[in-house]
Amino acid sequence: MPDTSSPRLDDRPLIPRPDQAVPGDSDGFTLTTATRVSADPEARGTLAWLQRELGASTGLPLTTGDEDDARIRLSVDPGAGLSPEGYRLIVDEEGAIVVGHDPAGVFYGAQTLRQLLPADVYRGAPLDGVEWTLPAVRVTDAPRFRWRGVMLDVARHFVPKREVLRFIDLLAAHKLNVLHLHLTDDQGWRIQIRRYPKLTEDGGWRTESQVGAGTPAVFDGRPHGGFYTQDDIREIVAHAAARHITVVPEIDVPGHSQAAIHAYPELGESGRIPVWTRWGISDNVLAVTDGVLDFYRNVFDELLELFPSRYVHVGGDECPKTQWKDSESAQRRIREEGLADEDELQSWFIRRFDEYLTARGRRLVGWDEILEGGLAPGATVMSWRGQEGGVAAARAGHDVVMAPTATSYLDYRQSESPDEPVPVGTLLRTEDVYTAEPVPEGLTEAEAEHVLGAQVNVWTEHIDSPRRLDYMVFPRVVAFAEQVWSSGDRDYAEFEPRLRGHLDRLDAAGVEYRPLDGPHPWQTRPGVSGW
Repeated sequence: MPDTSSPRLDDRPLIPRPDQAVPGDSDGFTLTTATRVSADPEARGTLAWLQRELGASTGLPLTTGDEDDARIRLSVDPGAGLSPEGYRLIVDEEGAIVVGHDPAGVFYGAQTLRQLLPADVYRGAPLDGVEWTLPAVRVTDAPRFRWRGVMLDVARHFVPKREVLRFIDLLAAHKLNVLHLHLTDDQGWRIQIRRYPKLTEDGGWRTESQVGAGTPAVFDGRPHGGFYTQDDIREIVAHAAARHITVVPEIDVPGHSQAAIHAYPELGESGRIPVWTRWGISDNVLAVTDGVLDFYRNVFDELLELFPSRYVHVGGDECPKTQWKDSESAQRRIREEGLADEDELQSWFIRRFDEYLTARGRRLVGWDEILEGGLAPGATVMSWRGQEGGVAAARAGHDVVMAPTATSYLDYRQSESPDEPVPVGTLLRTEDVYTAEPVPEGLTEAEAEHVLGAQVNVWTEHIDSPRRLDYMVFPRVVAFAEQVWSSGDRDYAEFEPRLRGHLDRLDAAGVEYRPLDGPHPWQTRPGVSGW
């Protein structure tokens, strides 16, 4: 009879799939009240995280010891033959060792160690009768891409700070390392700017919201709003940094700016206008005067104090040119700068902020419309309108993050069932996310090097509660995490059984994901919303 008393590696599915995972010969190692842990100085951040997370779920003290008596040991060793963010994890009857190329690598190794424990390790308090045994294994692993991102739109529907912090924890559990916060749009301005308080006092609130995507538009009649104070942002950034996640801020210009124009009408071309209550593309855009440029430079001055990210997103998408065609100041700017048309005017506008950010050691990133009219020299392109923008940018020598709508928009419907909530966009199943390839076909090896990675985007026009956020993001973001982390071929038939096992962890963590077999009944019942 086979020995089934000890957990086997295939009972603890690893997601994302590591480069190498070789089962050991022993029965593994069981955590007890006597288990001590240690870390070298560069790994102490992960040690604190591990003690806090495992201590809460197991109830074990996991006290800090020295290297000689610790049974779980964490260390950073750039000379260990690992790639950046890579790690080696060894579990045997003596304990567990995690070695990382860098502190991020140690953290990811600790996340894998956590997955080797029973799924109840993702709970916030211990249960009786759980044996906390790690199966024997040797794992060597590193990510395929440097940019493994998720964009969270907090402008359309405000996401409270507590939910952002929880979201960060869930991204970290899947070895994702970029949170792109879409902070401003026509429907709301979500970040405190001390110099311009009306941006949040007035621009952070709208009178009502469009419900659904039908025509004619229907509105809920309820005010909606909210914003993050600068101290909130500092907390979010610090929480993310402790989990090796970079928070990339986005201030959308020159389109998608109606909330800012409502707060300061001199920014626009049409006087005072309301914060927009509809979804879609507003014709209201920023003026291109020196005063507007100075205003946004002042905004970015404060933004750079809060976000240490090398990359700063300036939007640049869906900017109608109608108002500029009829604007005396815009047409004067075109003549003075020797520009050909309004497309080049938008490029000129974006270049001003590329110069600004470059002078401060930062890199501008924008949606692929920034290619129109000529690309700013130091800009990174986020390709969303298919892969074409990414291909063009990579061939021109610009760095690229791939986020095409067909495989990256997590607000899109997950089946053709009429029970799917607000079935917008095209069909995007978990399988479609998993099998998508970030590097476009036809790029040379040198051009492909410009593909930093990929991200999925969570637009929140139709996501107005934490339950709906969970439902739209999970488990598709789990599939995405493996897409951007794991090397080699991807076979959904191999992945799906591991994903089903991984859902036990999401259950333990309280994630209200969409079941793989169809819409959850609560999503089809009216009245379930609200943060």
